[in-house]
Amino acid sequence: MIADLMLAAHSQIEHLPMEEQQQRLAVVQEALTWLRTPYLHQGRVRGAGVDCGQFLAAVFEDTGVIQPTKIEDYPHDWHLHRSEERYLEIVERVAHKVDRAPLPGDIILYRFDKAMSHGAIVTKWPELIHAYIRLGVILDDAERNHVLRGAQQGVWSLNVWGA
Repeated sequence: MIADLMLAAHSQIEHLPMEEQQQRLAVVQEALTWLRTPYLHQGRVRGAGVDCGQFLAAVFEDTGVIQPTKIEDYPHDWHLHRSEERYLEIVERVAHKVDRAPLPGDIILYRFDKAMSHGAIVTKWPELIHAYIRLGVILDDAERNHVLRGAQQGVWSLNVWGA
């Protein structure tokens, strides 16, 4: 299954420069090593616990495509009570919104309640991987999951990859 997923991911990015292809595939491969890690608010230990924001940071940092980034403490339900875009601000330290189809390694952001509060990494569109409350790190289909489909806010690509 993972070999098939990696082959499919590669087919979506083979038009990109070789270095970017390698980085994107490394991101997907690293993200897959987190599968079945339980969900844990502010956790960041593969196999033990992680939340969606820490998952994104760990994957991109561990593959070397971004420098370590500090994520300040945050309550698990801040997005229910405030419209401050804390999650978006963290993502935009290292990525920018793009107006194109998602590619492997890109980030999809979601708005739940008052602010963007969830993120996932594209493996091969529309498939993505994310740390989901009560389920842990899972593969999911962004178009079939009605909760995600209704909350999707766009595609972000790492700054090192340009457009």
